[in-house]
Amino acid sequence: MLTKAFGVKDSQGRKWADAKYGCFAFFDYDGDPLYVGSASERLRTRIQRHLISQRTDAVAWGILDVQEVAEMELWPLWDLTETQRKLAMEPLSRAEREVYLQAVEGSRFGALLNERVPARTEHTILPSSRRFTLVDEQTRSDQGHADVRIARRAATVARLSSLFMDRGIVTEGARRAMILQSARLTHLAATQLAYVEGRPAPTAELINVPDLIGRNVSDL
Repeated sequence: MLTKAFGVKDSQGRKWADAKYGCFAFFDYDGDPLYVGSASERLRTRIQRHLISQRTDAVAWGILDVQEVAEMELWPLWDLTETQRKLAMEPLSRAEREVYLQAVEGSRFGALLNERVPARTEHTILPSSRRFTLVDEQTRSDQGHADVRIARRAATVARLSSLFMDRGIVTEGARRAMILQSARLTHLAATQLAYVEGRPAPTAELINVPDLIGRNVSDL
């Protein structure tokens, strides 16, 4: 449903994804934030590189599994439309930082898959945003089934570890992402076990990801 989302207009008749500058966030089938990014060439173009052509480092490394992306939220920075790229980067970076912190606060695991944490900047007020559903009900039923997602997450962790072994030099951010992916796999598998046994699902807080990766919200 990405094409449909790209066609949605705001109250002023502007397509949300057509903003030259802006930020975005991806969410999984549970509505949990996965990844945050920014665009300086049109939101639509940057998002397509992630989800369609899959020509970004996050996807190429297997850190971000596009099959797990079920929703996205867009923050277009319309005020920067006529601003030269060099001058727009500072306010764009401030916005990305705010979106990132907001997403981390909203994450059940207190962490995102981003290799790089946006640098500390001055606080800024984010513009209006809109969230879009990217999968229809049939896809959600098929690809969103817990056992399908468990298999997909296990494959992601295996692919990441193989890349680490093959390439040798691995960023700290990529290793943190693998810990988060492993935690997401463990929690989903435990939740499915609880479901089939007819007992309450375990809370995500049982896996303290911020302590495992050594990075709490207060440290960001």
